[in-house]
Amino acid sequence: MFGRLSKAAAVGAVATLLGAGSASALELTMYYPVSVGGPLTKVVDGMVADFEKANPDVKVNAIYAGNYDDTRVKALAALKAGQPVQLSVLFSIDAYDLIEQDAVIPFDEVAKSADDKAWLKSFYPGLMANGVINGKTWGIPFQRSTIVMYYNKDAFREVGLDPNHPPATWSELVAMGKKLTKADGSRWGIEIPSTGYPYWMFGALAKQNGELLMSADGTETHFDKPQVVEALQFWRDLGSKYKVMPEGTVEWGTLRQQFLEGKTAMMWHSTGNLTAVKKGAKFDFGVAVLPANREPGSPTGGGNFYLFKKSTPEERAAALKLVKFMTAPERAAEWSIATGYMGVSPASYQTSALQSYAAEFPPAAVARDQLENSVAELSTYQGGRIRKALDDAIQAALTGAKPAKEALGEAQAQAQRLLKPYH
Repeated sequence: MFGRLSKAAAVGAVATLLGAGSASALELTMYYPVSVGGPLTKVVDGMVADFEKANPDVKVNAIYAGNYDDTRVKALAALKAGQPVQLSVLFSIDAYDLIEQDAVIPFDEVAKSADDKAWLKSFYPGLMANGVINGKTWGIPFQRSTIVMYYNKDAFREVGLDPNHPPATWSELVAMGKKLTKADGSRWGIEIPSTGYPYWMFGALAKQNGELLMSADGTETHFDKPQVVEALQFWRDLGSKYKVMPEGTVEWGTLRQQFLEGKTAMMWHSTGNLTAVKKGAKFDFGVAVLPANREPGSPTGGGNFYLFKKSTPEERAAALKLVKFMTAPERAAEWSIATGYMGVSPASYQTSALQSYAAEFPPAAVARDQLENSVAELSTYQGGRIRKALDDAIQAALTGAKPAKEALGEAQAQAQRLLKPYH
């Protein structure tokens, strides 16, 4: 049979006949954050398995690496150590840092076909605000969210509040919070987490008070503007003045459980917790857009896909295929239903699965509806250090260690020093 073939060709033919070609499948390593919303590992594993089944020539090694910061550190450390990492889901706000470190490439360099280019334009513009920088697409939305307000409808009924009328303004938030707070300390009216991602929650308060925390080009911050200071003072006042929230800091990691245990009647949290709350709540609950003061709004949040620079053209093409697979409308819909994170494209909400789910469970559409009034999450050059400065200022004000104006003035001065080289 092989008489006219070279030895190498003969070996190749035998390998093909025996199905040994799968042993040389192209391998992709993907770092992924799991300790953010609900239990995501099984969901991601399932999507990866489906991709591998549809693409038997590609094997995906998904490495689960804690929260977003852990994942970024581990992925970059692996790259520096010469280990293969072709793609990762990291914070949408990591883009500036990743570009500065020359770690990533824009999707535009790989997505060249007409179909690819149409795909790049298929996502919600609000979710692309953190991913498109200087006209290039550095991040593709996947694990995305806005902040929403979860509220206990049974608690509303208990104190005579309309369970279908959550607070729409700051003044209503305070008034309803007072009715819902129990004098014995067994239940708070409202809790807003101030550990984990305090700058994210603060971005919502600033937007609601008519201000943004940074410029669109990532070179300026607005931490000391009067309306930003007012927003932080209001956050502090919820605990110290109005007594509807605990004074000091509120833990991100335990707040969902407090809500499920009835220890707070309302909480602000990621829409990524929606499915976990739905499964865990023993009471009637609602989900609402955040209340407005001067205007409504929330920053977007969550993770984007990034393509790393240290990869071959074949690996980049395979990584693009994986990202397209995982963000396709049907899978984006499945992902949203399984986790509570948003469907990342209008097409995902037009699938029969997500249309049926949103009709049966209206909270599933709240985060998407809030996109109309969403803004980009705080993202600048020197992002990690600047977010740390702002987080420290927020916590200093909430604990009463410093007045809001002083704390934010110091954070602004630090940010200006860090950003001066970029002007």
